[in-house]
Order: sequence, then structure tokens, then C-alpha cells
Amino acid sequence: MITKRDLIVAGMTACFTLTCIFANSKTDVLDSSIFDWNDVTVKNTKTGSVRTFFRSKTATLDELECHVTTLNPGETSHPPHKHPEEEILVIKEGTVEALVNGQMKRVGPGSVIFQASNQMHSIRNVGTTPTTYHVFSWHSPGTMK
Repeated sequence: MITKRDLIVAGMTACFTLTCIFANSKTDVLDSSIFDWNDVTVKNTKTGSVRTFFRSKTATLDELECHVTTLNPGETSHPPHKHPEEEILVIKEGTVEALVNGQMKRVGPGSVIFQASNQMHSIRNVGTTPTTYHVFSWHSPGTMK
């Protein structure tokens, strides 16, 4: 025979489960948004600065990230490395040298660099003024560590 206690425990369990499901499904996913350049915090680094606009799960990706890096003349953002996520860099200003497919290529404002999954890459400011570029990277489902 089912007791009142059994019904209360079952009801509480169901409510807790549904609360967890709905809370996670709504808060973890990036919604359509606007990120005003003037509202994004600038973090100074030893090589220049970075503004992180977002880094979040989306409806179709495990993670989508957008940040803007400014590199001082002669600086590199990091040593050559590779990772599972893909990246697109859009050069806003300055001149960079980028490692792509094992070769260093020099490009300037308006240029786009695509870095494929698990391929070595790096970027260096080869100009005499700061270089600024936008970075978009994403983790397809199942590629996050």
C-alpha cells in the first residue's frame, strides 16, 4: 500500500529533478545578445591587453568564445600550440605574422585567419604600432576536455 510519506517523497523528488533540468537548460545557454565595446572590461597583460566579450555554451555548441586581443609591437600572444577547437581571427589594425599550415604569413587590417582543429598556430605583431584582432573560437559537441 502506498503511504502519504511515499507520495510526499516521490513528489519532492520529481520537483527537485524538474527544477534542476529547467534551471540548467535556461541559464547555461548564451541567448541573443549585444556586447558594447565600451562596456567590456580591458585586462592588461604583459604583451598588451584583452577584452573577453563572452565564453559560453550555446544551443548548438559546447562553448563559443569571443575576445579581442591587442598586442604591443614585437609581441606574441603565446608560443605555437594546438587545440581541438577551431578559431577565426579578424585583424582590426596593425600587421601580424601568423603560423598557418607550418608557414609564417604576414597580413594586415581586414584579413581573416582560420586555425583548424589540432593544427599548430601562433600570431605575432610584426609592426611598429599595436595590433588588435578579434578571436572567435568554438567547441563542437564532445570536444571539451
